[in-house]
Amino acid sequence: MEKIYIIDAVNFIFRSYFAIGPMTNPQGESTGGLFGFIRSLNKIIKDFSPTHLVAVFDGPDNKLARTKIYSGYKEHRQKMPADLLTQLHRALEYCALAGIPLLILPGVKADDTMGSIAKWAGKSGSDVFLCSSDKDLCQLITDHILVINTHKDNLLIDRAKVKELFGVTPEKMVDYLAIVGDVSDNIPGLEGFGSKTAADLLSQFDSLDYLLEHPEVIKGKKKEVFIRDQEIALLSKRLATIDTEVVIPQSQDFFKLKEPQERELQKFFQEMHFLSLLKEREIPSNINQEKRKYTLVEDLQALKELVIRLSHKKEIGIHTVATDTHSLFATLLGISFSVEPHQAWYVPCNGKIEKTQVISIIQPLLENEEIGFCGHNIKYDKHVLLNEGIVLKKILFDTMIASHLLAPQKMHDFLDELVLLKMGTAKTSLESLLGKGKNQIILNEVPLNQLYQYGCENVDYIWQLMALFKQEMENEELSDLFYHIELPLISVLFHLERSGIYLDREALKNMSYDLMQKIHSLELEIFKLAGQHFNLNSPKQLSTILFDTLGISPPKKTNTGFSTSAPVLESLIEAHPIIKLLLTYRSLEKLRSTYVDTLPLQIVPSTGRVHATFNQTATATGRLSCQNPNLQNIPIRSEEGRKIRTAFKPEKPDWSYLSADYSQMELRLLAHFSEDPTLIKAFEKGEDIHAFTASLIFNIPLDEVTPHMRHQAKAVNFGIVYGQQAFGLSQGLDISFNEAATFIDTYFQRYKKVKEFFEFCKESVKKRGYSLTLFGRKRPIPDINNKNPVIRAQAERLAMNTPLQGSAADLIKIAMIKIDDLLEKNKELGIMNLQIHDELLFEVPDDKKEPLTHHVKNIMEGVFALKVPLVVDISIGKNWGEC
Repeated sequence: MEKIYIIDAVNFIFRSYFAIGPMTNPQGESTGGLFGFIRSLNKIIKDFSPTHLVAVFDGPDNKLARTKIYSGYKEHRQKMPADLLTQLHRALEYCALAGIPLLILPGVKADDTMGSIAKWAGKSGSDVFLCSSDKDLCQLITDHILVINTHKDNLLIDRAKVKELFGVTPEKMVDYLAIVGDVSDNIPGLEGFGSKTAADLLSQFDSLDYLLEHPEVIKGKKKEVFIRDQEIALLSKRLATIDTEVVIPQSQDFFKLKEPQERELQKFFQEMHFLSLLKEREIPSNINQEKRKYTLVEDLQALKELVIRLSHKKEIGIHTVATDTHSLFATLLGISFSVEPHQAWYVPCNGKIEKTQVISIIQPLLENEEIGFCGHNIKYDKHVLLNEGIVLKKILFDTMIASHLLAPQKMHDFLDELVLLKMGTAKTSLESLLGKGKNQIILNEVPLNQLYQYGCENVDYIWQLMALFKQEMENEELSDLFYHIELPLISVLFHLERSGIYLDREALKNMSYDLMQKIHSLELEIFKLAGQHFNLNSPKQLSTILFDTLGISPPKKTNTGFSTSAPVLESLIEAHPIIKLLLTYRSLEKLRSTYVDTLPLQIVPSTGRVHATFNQTATATGRLSCQNPNLQNIPIRSEEGRKIRTAFKPEKPDWSYLSADYSQMELRLLAHFSEDPTLIKAFEKGEDIHAFTASLIFNIPLDEVTPHMRHQAKAVNFGIVYGQQAFGLSQGLDISFNEAATFIDTYFQRYKKVKEFFEFCKESVKKRGYSLTLFGRKRPIPDINNKNPVIRAQAERLAMNTPLQGSAADLIKIAMIKIDDLLEKNKELGIMNLQIHDELLFEVPDDKKEPLTHHVKNIMEGVFALKVPLVVDISIGKNWGEC
């Protein structure tokens, strides 16, 4: 063999585990270390194309040989995290499937196994590459044995590099390690000797042995250390020396890479949920290409015949191919249809048939209320078709929403990912059609013979996934939720997106000018306090100003220097007047750049309104999210933030905004679920729940509760709902940990049933693996049984909060469906513009404010009978800010 690559497998996994952080598969197993290990292996294989490679692991009882020499060897090293041990076993499984030779020798450290392989291979004339970030291996380097530090972008360490990095040659590395010691392995070394001193001594004198024999050559007090600790130095040398005489397989064939078991490897990646790794492999399609009947409909007669054929079906899969990802700007290029697996038709709008003819022929089919249509993100298809004047009347199924309902904890709802996960094959990606970088083309430049295959393949998989998800939802008892809430909501959100919301461009322009003036004034004040001009947006320059120029005591140093993040600055607010100014500057600058200057750019010229996109599949709890722009995130806590909302106003002067906001929805749900009599009584009597809680926590009459007490109780109320612990509450209220713990303990003493409910939530999730909302929405939380305590604690918080937040999301969705139905039948009442979690915003004619208020309040408060009343607060104004 010409070359061999020797992988320090445990080194790879350990570094990945701590670098990547918490990462789990659908079964709740930790996978971060495993994922990083595979990534690192793949990089070596990709970069160097080895024919011979071996992954070396520590053998069982590998410390035994060295602990016989020194009982303290590695005793300071923390015990391996329990969830990392399982990943080591998974790494062995991966190597076997990927055809990667592996070596685990009982009682032998990986270093010794690697050293022995390197010595044997080097003698055989092979070039040896030790892949690790462990400096100990540098003692093995020769002209034919090199180290590749894969964690430093495949840094190649040869003899010269060892000298550059450590100041000694590879032959002196063991002596160097014996002098400086090693904290991680608890090799003692010599007291008071650092790396520079050790390197200088070994450069001047031949070896550690020489220095021990002639300590008089060492100047000063360090000579006494060599005389006193001679045995420690020799012990450290023995511990640091890699054993290169371990018995290993001495056959080149043993180290030869084998053919991977592609299908088994694919299943492994699916089980681990390593989609990026799945995509990187060329997975053969599991569909016989001859089975596929994909038809490009190019002539008028064929199109008419297709429409006649499809018009007799009750269910049809559709997929639109359009020019833009923003649905309102998208122009239809073609549409594909499917009614059975492996069969599909693609009708181009840029082919031989005139687009107007295509539209007129397919329109009656798509507007037929007797036919249900299935798509993947069918709301987008509905928008694209309406852009062409086609109203898609009946939505039957959406595979994107169904997949999310079945696995909401894993955000893998793109069609390509679902095909990988569910069908075990890779479909044609959009990127493969368009290319990347400077050679990237647009969709209508893709040759028709490729585009039609792409469109047909998409709709074919949509059709197959529909059948699969229908069965899975039935098995998981999710069909009612899907058909009665999520599916009807598609049309509601379609109407929200289509109507958009009017934005006063001129008002924002004036706000931008005012903000710039305030920001400029702040800059001048900051520069004055700093004594110089600098780039306020440069963390490095700011760090220098704060911690060097102004001498502010910095918090703990990070790998990249002293942090200037918001939490750090907030912790230093009393240290110097400049800190408060910096925080204000950042706040105003964010408002300006993120909202005031950006929102006008998102106004659609043809409507003069902003048209955001609402997502049903972006959160695990069932809450809706909003993007492009995110109108749910318009700031409200600062005066400047609230001012931004005043720029949102009705388009017509004789219209107003009506806001309908559920009052303390999640706390009311907490009362309903826990059946706590004290909490129920408070809501039934219409008490101010935060003041009421304060009176209980502080054990005082309700009328003696101060605003400060109420503020603290409010933080406890909402913190409890989100599973907040004492540390988080202490940070939020700026009180001691003990005070926060007392608040929480007192809360649970006063509301005993609440604590019981939360314990029930955790225990039930541990038993069944998922949390459940009022309407049967499931959120799998497999991490609740993870062996990592940090991951497990986070899972427990999710178990406590999900029934509340998920049920709140379901309730407002049901209310939206009912209100949308009302507005579709009574268009004169107004328009629903936005959903902001527990709040709905409407644009209403001034003469319809009273009837709309009546209807909306009745629908929202009567949407479901809880054990406590649902209360909706209505506010009306001439802009959103006034609401």
